[in-house]
Parts: sequence; structure tokens; C-alpha cells
Amino acid sequence: ANADYPRDADQARKFGAEGIGLCRTEHMFMESERLPLVQEMILATSDEERAEPLARLLPIQQEDFYGILKAMAGLPVTIRLLDPPLHEFLPKAEELLVEITRLKVTGENPELLAQKEDLLRQVRALHEFNPMLGHRGCRLGISFPDIYEMQAKAIFNAVSQLVREGVTVYPEVMIPLVGAAKELELLREIVVRVAEETKVRDNVDFEYKVGTMIELPRACLVADQIAEHADFFSFGTNDLTQTTFGYSRDDAEGKFLPLYIEKKILSENPFAVLDQEGMGQLITMAVEKGRGVKSDLKIGICGEHGGEPSSVEFCHRNGFNYVSCSPFRVPIARLAAARAELMNRK
Repeated sequence: ANADYPRDADQARKFGAEGIGLCRTEHMFMESERLPLVQEMILATSDEERAEPLARLLPIQQEDFYGILKAMAGLPVTIRLLDPPLHEFLPKAEELLVEITRLKVTGENPELLAQKEDLLRQVRALHEFNPMLGHRGCRLGISFPDIYEMQAKAIFNAVSQLVREGVTVYPEVMIPLVGAAKELELLREIVVRVAEETKVRDNVDFEYKVGTMIELPRACLVADQIAEHADFFSFGTNDLTQTTFGYSRDDAEGKFLPLYIEKKILSENPFAVLDQEGMGQLITMAVEKGRGVKSDLKIGICGEHGGEPSSVEFCHRNGFNYVSCSPFRVPIARLAAARAELMNRK
């Protein structure tokens, strides 16, 4: 199941989930008491400045991961490192402009006005024309490796604590939006170094995996190269659909997709039902290329397609190890997986 908090993990387990296929760390950052720290981290102008908010975020993230890993004791938990563009954690420029105008008119707090004007400058500097394809995912990890290192420390500190408490855990660290093997190679080195340092420091032993989310057509085309540095592939079919079709989901579903279905240009909404004819070929190619390098490569899918019956059947035919969906869709996914297996036996 996809779960971002311990309560989600508990719910998923009650519905019969056999692990967490996607834990999104950015949702933890969005909580009101943490957001100021995240903003401080983003607005830092040097590694030294960034170190302080990162140090304060580490125990908070560690507590999050401890709760999720404990809730899924004995089962794999795939934690995706920070994915969205950094501007998503900052106030919107329009809101700041309104506040700045009010402060200028009233003249009540010159110091706050100066702070808001500085913040507006930084928000504008981080603005992107197409953030979905911009400075996000592993590109953040390459640009700011200390952010990914902090998250890796939080994960493995939590793992170490649970191991010392006698709890069996199987953490899997997922690097998002990889399109080139070197991206994964560089970021994997950080994760592995932190894991091994934690083992030595705490005199503990544990298993872990490092893999990637496949959500770009190029990643499918060079999946053999990426597999050299991956213990698993997880297909992020929401973004892979967007990048394969060249559709923005929010715009497409609200504007032209219903018309495309009505005129039979498309038979289904590709964001709801996996496009086996087009994107399916990319996925099949990636599976073949990946397993051609590593026959035991673990392969799964996360995204709402993971709970849609025909998409689950496609995954079964292509030798996937698991599908992951929202907790409340787990029973549907289990039923679809059972049906696919029975059809296969016929």
C-alpha cells in the first residue's frame, strides 16, 4: 500500500497489505510545526546555513520513519526521498505581494516588511516555468546532497533503534525521477555510506535495498544501465503517464480528456487505467532490460493504477513482484491479483 504516516500503515495492514510500496516523505514536511524548519532549509544560502535546520529536522523525520517501520514490522517499507520542487514548501508570490502591500500602506512593521520582501525575492528566484519537469526528484538530491543524507540518516537511525528493540524491519530507499544511471549511482553511494556507518556505530546488522522510481520514458529505455545500481524498480505510473503522453494530468482531466474518450481517441482515461498499448510497451521493455542485468531485480508499481484490476493483471503478466495503491484500494488490488493468477493457471 501507499502510506505516509503510521496510521496509514496500520490501516493498510488491516486491509491485508503485505508492505508499504510508497511512503512519501514530503507530506511529513508539510505539517505546520515543521514547515518553518523546511523553509529555513530551503532559503539557506550556504551548506553551513542549511546544516542547522537539517539537524533539527533529522530527529523529527526519524520519529516518522520509526512509526511507519514499526507498524509494518516484518514487511518491506519503501521510503521515497524528497521529490517535489522546493517552491512547493514556500508561500505563494501572490500572497506575499498582498502582505507586502499591506505592510507598506500601514507602515506598522518595517522589519517584517524587509523580511517579506527578501522572502519574495527568493520565492521568485525558485520559480520554475514547468516545475513537474524541473528541479525536483533526484535532481534535488544531486544539487543538495545534504538533504538526502539527512533523510538517509533518519531512516537508518530508526532502523537501528528498532533492530536493537528486537523488531525485524526491511527498509527500501527509493530515489525518485531518475533518468540517467549516474544519478542513481551518485545518490546510492550516499545512502549506502550512511547505512554502513550506522551499522558500525551502533553495532547492529540489518538488510536494506536501494532502488529507483521509474517515471520517465528515458529511464525505461536505459533500464539496463540503471539496474546496475538498483536493487528494485518501482514504476511511478502517474508521472510516467504524464511524461509518455505529454499530458499535464490536472489540465488534461479538466479540459480535453473527457472529449478524447467521447470521440474514441482514447478508450479510457490513462490516469485511471494503465495504457497497455503505449506506455505498457515502455514498462515491458524496462522490465526485460532490468532483469536482463539482474534476474532477481524486484519490480513493483505505485500510483493509483496499482488498485485498478486490468492494470494489476498487466503487472502480473509482466512478472511484477507487487502492486501498491492507497490503503482503501488494497482489497480491490488483492482480488485483481488473485483473479490474474487464476487466469494465468488456466
